[in-house]
Amino acid sequence: MKATESGARNFQRAADILGLEPSIRQRLLTPYREVKVECPLLRDDGSVATFVGYRVQHDQSRGPMKGGIRFHPEADEDEVTALATAMTWKTAVAGLPYGGAKGGIAVDPATLSRSELERLSRVFVQRLHDVIGPNVDIPGPDMGTNATVMGWMADEYSKYHGWTPGVVTGKPLDLGGSEGRVAATGRGLVLGAECLFADEHRLISDFTYAIQGFGNVGIWAARLIHERGGRITAVSDVTGALRNPHGLDVTALIDHTRQNGSIQGFPDAEPFTGADLIAENVDVLIPAALGGVITRENAHRIRARYILEGANGPTDADADEVLAAQGIIVLPDIFANAGGVTVSYFEWVQNLQNYYWDETRVNEELKRTIQKAWRDLRATANELACDLRTAAYVLAVRRVWRATEQRGS
Repeated sequence: MKATESGARNFQRAADILGLEPSIRQRLLTPYREVKVECPLLRDDGSVATFVGYRVQHDQSRGPMKGGIRFHPEADEDEVTALATAMTWKTAVAGLPYGGAKGGIAVDPATLSRSELERLSRVFVQRLHDVIGPNVDIPGPDMGTNATVMGWMADEYSKYHGWTPGVVTGKPLDLGGSEGRVAATGRGLVLGAECLFADEHRLISDFTYAIQGFGNVGIWAARLIHERGGRITAVSDVTGALRNPHGLDVTALIDHTRQNGSIQGFPDAEPFTGADLIAENVDVLIPAALGGVITRENAHRIRARYILEGANGPTDADADEVLAAQGIIVLPDIFANAGGVTVSYFEWVQNLQNYYWDETRVNEELKRTIQKAWRDLRATANELACDLRTAAYVLAVRRVWRATEQRGS
């Protein structure tokens, strides 16, 4: 199932509950602007390669648009459009004054030297600088990009518009980045899980966990779950998976991964096939890598009681039906991984004020925001007697449509 199809089905379910007319649905789903650009790159050997870049700006009814830029060989218009639309709903669920956007270049950054990566990042901004900005569209890091890339992009934008740190988020601290940003998505996931479990009078420490994807989100989720007493028994990355039913040594595994570039070779753990991780006998499954990993074909293999969606769109709409039939509770991505965009919002606020917070304040504000979003989400689910994903979409679509109406035609 295409990412846009899965997202549209979730939207239509919410629109049915809200009784929205077809014309309203079309208006809410249609992106405000879609940009496709040529990105020529002078390679280190003197040759020229051309890559295709995208920026989809979905909605601006609640504020400037916000969304990451990913460098990945599978980035395409469908994926970027789906992620931009999801960002609109995510910022609405979190109560942030943003709309959604997303960008990407179809490239594997691992095939580029550092200087090539910088030149490609800069040429992307050269093509887009007139349609982004701190009051229009604010990019941030995503898969294949990082603080260094965001620093280059902010600098390139400054050549056209003067130094404007609020044009992107996820920057290095010395260039106006925010404390706590690197850990934000993983921290927000754990804070959201604490809210979910607290409603059932349970704690993080009551459960076992399997994490699919051991990149930034998976690593920080693992670290914070481990600190709270949760037992992580399996993890996977692109090279495979590891398990230890007695619990992995999370601190040592993180150190090993950072030193070796993957989880492979970590001692005191049994290697197994990465595709089998979703079938681990754990209480909580955390998909924290690519989208579309849980489908109708494999959803029946899941034995976890809870799924915490650290990735964007890890579960397609067909799979949701299977999971619901099995009684599995899903903490949906547009709530569960909103910690990243929330701290990006804090960074933008700090840039606009030219006044910077310490990490304690950032984490306190993140916790407050996640807890408020959870109360709104839970109230909507109780009101409608529905699952959390449906409730999240109803909450988001209701807020976006209300803002659209209030702004007028």
